[in-house]
Amino acid sequence: IPAYLRALKTEMAQRSNGESVSSIYFGGGTPSLLSDGQVGDLLATIHSLFVVNQAAEITIEANPGTVDEAYLTAVRGLGVNRLSLGVQSLNDGELSLLGRIHTAAEASHAVKCARSAGFDNLNLDLIYGLPGQTLFNWRSSVEAAIALGPEHLSLYGLTLEEGTPLWGTIEENALPAIDPDLSAEQYELAEDLLAASGYRHYEISNWAKEGYQC
Repeated sequence: IPAYLRALKTEMAQRSNGESVSSIYFGGGTPSLLSDGQVGDLLATIHSLFVVNQAAEITIEANPGTVDEAYLTAVRGLGVNRLSLGVQSLNDGELSLLGRIHTAAEASHAVKCARSAGFDNLNLDLIYGLPGQTLFNWRSSVEAAIALGPEHLSLYGLTLEEGTPLWGTIEENALPAIDPDLSAEQYELAEDLLAASGYRHYEISNWAKEGYQC
């Protein structure tokens, strides 16, 4: 991690021309593996190289299994004002299938920690189109996510990458193949459920309460 951060700061310095920045996004992988000190160091570097808009949206992605209230309070205090939690599912069987290190209860607890830490702009990621995922189970996850009251939801259809464990398990017929028709039904169901709860569908995989589009 330290070597990566050194390289990242070097690249930012090479690309900087002092332009104005309205959005900063710590995303891809699990950036919450960074300590709050490392996040603060990166933000300080950004502020030294760019003109950061006072109202800039600053997001960090996090795995619910890697954060607690103390960490979230610390990064919120550094100026991070938006949190994106990779919940993926609120069904423990599906989380196990995906190899996630958190449970549905732990994901819900992470949301409570985020609120206690002062985050009022929260996104939850969910995945549909999982092998064996029923329409009922998908409905249950979406409804449970809505009940947690996030300002934003990102819903992604599962994409199988060749060579990954899940791809191999399906290739070996140990799990059913993805059903594209069922995936489409799940997507349409989510559209209906989220619209009824006041979320606007502003991008193919993203829904937000008014004013919280990423």
